[in-house]
Amino acid sequence: MLSSSSLLQFASHNGMPIWVLNTSIALIMSLVVFALCGLGVLILVYMERKVAADMQLRWGPMHVGWHGVLQLIADSVKLLSKEDIFPRNADRWIFRLAPVLVFLPAFIGLMVMPIGPHLVVQDLNVGLLYVLAVPAIGVAGVIMAGFGSYNKYAILGSLRSAAQMVSYEVPRALSILGVVMIAGSAKLTAIVGTQHAWYIFLQPIGFVVFLVSTLAETNRVPFDLPETESELVNGYHTEYSGTRFLFFLFGEYIALIAGSALAVVLFLGGWHGPGPEFLAPVWFLIKMFAIIYLAMWIRWTLPRFRIDQVMDLGWKVLLPLALLNVLITGLIMVL
Repeated sequence: MLSSSSLLQFASHNGMPIWVLNTSIALIMSLVVFALCGLGVLILVYMERKVAADMQLRWGPMHVGWHGVLQLIADSVKLLSKEDIFPRNADRWIFRLAPVLVFLPAFIGLMVMPIGPHLVVQDLNVGLLYVLAVPAIGVAGVIMAGFGSYNKYAILGSLRSAAQMVSYEVPRALSILGVVMIAGSAKLTAIVGTQHAWYIFLQPIGFVVFLVSTLAETNRVPFDLPETESELVNGYHTEYSGTRFLFFLFGEYIALIAGSALAVVLFLGGWHGPGPEFLAPVWFLIKMFAIIYLAMWIRWTLPRFRIDQVMDLGWKVLLPLALLNVLITGLIMVL
């Protein structure tokens, strides 16, 4: 965690244990990441509305602020001031805890995401395994939201979401094995450091499988079966309003940010780009927003799949492709 001798000297001079200094720095950086996530969600909501409007040949928000930039503030105030409705037969503790469990996994996944040569909260040796394991907590939160609401539509949405997220976890994990085999490490900074050529050119099949699986895991269209408004009202968060609903919205967009950032780290060279080193975070953000724009483009272009089509795509198409990608990568490395 410590990257400067001056911090070590400061700790020893003031009699501060190293673990206290490390913990303090991690907490400060976590708060910074949390603040940036809030800003990122505001940007993504505005970006989503403008991309949707562009796809449908309309203007989008225009009246509140310059080109509608203050519309997000108005919507945030509206959500925060809404009545917090609590279903009569709901399980109080499960109902309250579910939005937090949906929001937290995506946020803590960003803690190990390197956006620059030394810009990472915690550089774990098994950072890639950590990022893959964290979404399992979100599955529990979604199931708790459905069953805790005591609503049939919410229960159906949560079951769909659990089946979908578990199904696409398998091809998503297998799609990055080729990257780990080439890089020889599960450490995210090490994977970025070995990308003299972007891995998207060496692992095109892995990138496609990873991208589709990430869209399915974040419940984005055309994989929004857990939230189908035409069938399930609003899916697993039907009974939520106000601040609790805002947590679900935050969780969805932060999961999109985390998935796009991971795609940049694994396949697009991470922070590498032309120019001096201080531009590294800029290049990382440019690549990340390019992936996010692609996800939004897909959302407003493709129709929603049926549940059987979603399951077939995961188990009958993406899983064999991911296994084939691992086999091809292994054969090329041996030969």
